[in-house]
Amino acid sequence: MTAVTEDQVQAAGQSAKSASRPFSAFERMVAWRYLRSRRKEAFISVIAGFSFIGIMLGVATLIIVMAVMNGFRTELISRILGINGHMIVQPIDGPLNNYAELATRFSGVKGVTMAIPLIEGQVLAQGVSDSSTGALVRGIRADDLGKMKSVSDHIQSGDLVGFAAGTGVAIGSRMADQLGIQVGGTITLTSPNGDVTPMGMNPRVKAYTVSAIFEIGMSEYDSSIIFMPLEESQLFFNAEGLAQQIEIFVEHPDMVDELRKPVEDAAGRQIFITDWRDRNKTFFSALEVERNVMFMILTLIVLVAALNIISGLIMLVKDKGSDIAILRTMGATSGSVMRIFFMTGAAIGAAGTVAGVLLGVVVCLNIESIRQFFSWISGTTLFSPELYFLSQLPADMNADETILVIVMALSLSFLATIFPAWRASRLDPVQALRYE
Repeated sequence: MTAVTEDQVQAAGQSAKSASRPFSAFERMVAWRYLRSRRKEAFISVIAGFSFIGIMLGVATLIIVMAVMNGFRTELISRILGINGHMIVQPIDGPLNNYAELATRFSGVKGVTMAIPLIEGQVLAQGVSDSSTGALVRGIRADDLGKMKSVSDHIQSGDLVGFAAGTGVAIGSRMADQLGIQVGGTITLTSPNGDVTPMGMNPRVKAYTVSAIFEIGMSEYDSSIIFMPLEESQLFFNAEGLAQQIEIFVEHPDMVDELRKPVEDAAGRQIFITDWRDRNKTFFSALEVERNVMFMILTLIVLVAALNIISGLIMLVKDKGSDIAILRTMGATSGSVMRIFFMTGAAIGAAGTVAGVLLGVVVCLNIESIRQFFSWISGTTLFSPELYFLSQLPADMNADETILVIVMALSLSFLATIFPAWRASRLDPVQALRYE
């Protein structure tokens, strides 16, 4: 950081006297020169450099972490709601035997995109080898499965022709790999609720041809769900002519409360309605809490970097005591001195914030490539799909959150400069020159 010589001060003295406007060219010139270092002020420059790097890394980390958590939540919601209904209707006045009529009525409600009758049941699935796994069978009509784009648009191999004919089932890619099954192969399903005999209830065991293998991208679903034609599932689970529930998909999932009354009116019978928020309340609440806590914790990184600005400026003020005294005697006001040191510290914070935003944006745009690179370097799987449900690391930058991070970083940086700048403005010129 270069000292201001007497010749330069004399040349700028008249400008200092006449520069009554705040943040004038004279003040900006002096502040800029204080940001440039000489050898004797190298230590102060190092502190300023660490402050810049700290703010840059803090801002970038905040943006990256918030983007990843937003992307994680968005992907989970889109995939969970892509395969599960936004509203689940179950009868409370008897069996659901008029499911086809009710599905037609619900589909006619304004705001509803489709209504799907379903039968669900837990089974034990076995492949060609001795491997087996638990699975959830979802009995669904072929036309409804075709409308479910999260499945029909992500068929990895095979097609839904055999499913539509009622002779095949569709399974997830991870289940197919685990059981060693390919399209055209056979999967054996065992249900504990089978035929009732004099000796008790016998498990029901039946083999089905795999006509399609899908990959939704969420490991929990790809490894556990089997889609079966509705009529066949009714036979398999002893529910001939019945459905367990009707799942309703709506245009705006966040507005399901407004559709409760129209759906109840369309039912014409007593029904019990739950929505996607009720079924996933604990999960999404935990995500929200984690997101807020991470934001507060990572804000401390920016705060620590801002405190480094304070220490650097205090040392700069002490080192520039004689310069401040000369500026004051040449006509610079205490407010002008305060603004000079304020701009010196604020420039570090502003530059660090801008660099942090750029770094955060670059990382977010290439987050999956970076993950794959570090996985290759370390030889381990980062962001394992078995643990985090998703096959890729998502990043969804939110404009409001990014602006909030920028405002927070700039505010902390500006606040950190106020005290040392105020101390510089209160420095007595006579005492400053006496100690030099």
